[in-house]
Amino acid sequence: MSNHNRRGQSISRRAVLRAAALCVVSPLATGCMGPIFRPQSPDAALSTIEDGALDGTQLVSAVAHPYGMTFVKVENVALVTGLAGTGEDPAPSPQRAALLAELNRREIASPNEVISSPNTALVLVRGYLRPGIQAGDHFDIEVRTPSRSDTTSLRGGWLMETQLSEVAVLGGALRNGHDIAVCQGAILVDPSADIQNNPALMIQGRVLNGGVATKSRQLGLILDHSHQSIRLSQMTAKAVSERFHTYVDGRRQGVATPQTDEYIELLIHPRYKNNIGRYMRVVRSIAIRESAKQRLDRLKLLDGQLLDPVTSETAALRLEAIGGPDAIEILKKGALASDSEVRFYAAEALAYLDVTEAVEPLARAATDEPAYRVAAFSALGTMEDGASSEALAKLLGVKSAETRYGAFRALSTMAVVDPRVRGESLNGKFRYHRLDVGGPPMVHATNSHRPEVVLFGLEHQFKLPLVLDAGPRILVNGLKGDKITVSRFGPNNPTEQRIVSTNVDEVIRAVIDLGGDYPDIVQMLRKAKETGALPSRYCENALPELGRTPDRTDSKSDSKSDSKEGANLVASGG
Repeated sequence: MSNHNRRGQSISRRAVLRAAALCVVSPLATGCMGPIFRPQSPDAALSTIEDGALDGTQLVSAVAHPYGMTFVKVENVALVTGLAGTGEDPAPSPQRAALLAELNRREIASPNEVISSPNTALVLVRGYLRPGIQAGDHFDIEVRTPSRSDTTSLRGGWLMETQLSEVAVLGGALRNGHDIAVCQGAILVDPSADIQNNPALMIQGRVLNGGVATKSRQLGLILDHSHQSIRLSQMTAKAVSERFHTYVDGRRQGVATPQTDEYIELLIHPRYKNNIGRYMRVVRSIAIRESAKQRLDRLKLLDGQLLDPVTSETAALRLEAIGGPDAIEILKKGALASDSEVRFYAAEALAYLDVTEAVEPLARAATDEPAYRVAAFSALGTMEDGASSEALAKLLGVKSAETRYGAFRALSTMAVVDPRVRGESLNGKFRYHRLDVGGPPMVHATNSHRPEVVLFGLEHQFKLPLVLDAGPRILVNGLKGDKITVSRFGPNNPTEQRIVSTNVDEVIRAVIDLGGDYPDIVQMLRKAKETGALPSRYCENALPELGRTPDRTDSKSDSKSDSKEGANLVASGG
């Protein structure tokens, strides 16, 4: 059969499966306050089509759907301090009254004077609690001024500690729920913005990792209306707990607990803590009841489905849900398949089973195929196998910026204390990493997730002459000689200076030593790149992108994938 005919068959089979799945989805849905009820899920429809001959095998997806998989918005009014005269005295409003009440509650001296100072601003803050977030976990905070505010800039500002809650409209009025998070920290305003050309960008920003959840979010399964019963709730929870367990206070405990005839509470298995979406998909791929013969028959069927690109993704998830030696052997065979799609999905499942054979195909996919990078790094980062950390370390020196930084993030996740990526905290302001690796010199900063600067390579030098702002009060001046003078100016304080070499590391440390914060460092680095003072490649948030389509030609290269990164990079050079 020709390649053209095989491709046509694959497309037709995909279309049939998707159409069948769509036909069984009910259009009835509630808002974010309640679960979505439907008679059957798309996964269950696929199960009906593919496993129809295996009577008696019922997957969790056929009877239940996820609970807690939406993002929850939390918000409040807050006060920003430390501005250089760019704040305002806000006009009377409900927001001002709420902020004043909060300052009084905290027994802040002269709260009206504090609010009316030009060095402070009233702002609206919000954040989004991700599915499965636990008490103590961090998340990003968005900050902006209200409409008709006279504040001109939030650059250099510090968000004071603020309690966050859900807000709902009840009876025509805004009502706050219980406080479920708290936030504070330095505000990162777009470093390229200025008051003349980008006034709107100057009055909004982010506090990276500035929110902390004070209450864990529940994760669970809702039994579909037609399947609700105490018996099925218990059977489903038992099947899930036989596959996954965790430890609570040192005692082994299954992850699933039936609470009612409708709801099963799920604990998060540690291996999936950074990929809640996959965890739920695997849980819903678990068989509720299955005899030994049925399991054997299903393994044979999945063996064939894994080698077909049309069904390989679903088959790999179901083999991962089964676990154990028999499923692992089938997945190992898939990881050696000639088709790149089959290899990837098989290796991905093996990684979550912590099997060494996952490492090589996943590392190759992360290097060669941009569409697989997000999932490949997520899978490699969850492994405890030493081969995974070694493979990730090798990727730190490749050309592709998003491959390098993706490997760094994955390695940091799996081995926080690994000396190759451990880094340090600069005065508690942000994480700072200097990596002794090969490849083109590169400086990376983040504008989401967490404040972090990573130097790929140890030798980074500024090119003189230069004059750079590092926030509203710090000037980096290299106009004379072969040294750089870092100065801090303040209205009520004497000027402080540090004289350092052109080494980027020394300049960063001098800025922090003079009281600079993470946003000041990012502003300095970006401006240095824009003016040609930083010869090293400079990138911000060079993370692999979701939603890419795999290139199935199997003729990929890192240089080819490198050309697809442009949307994530800033002023690449070198």
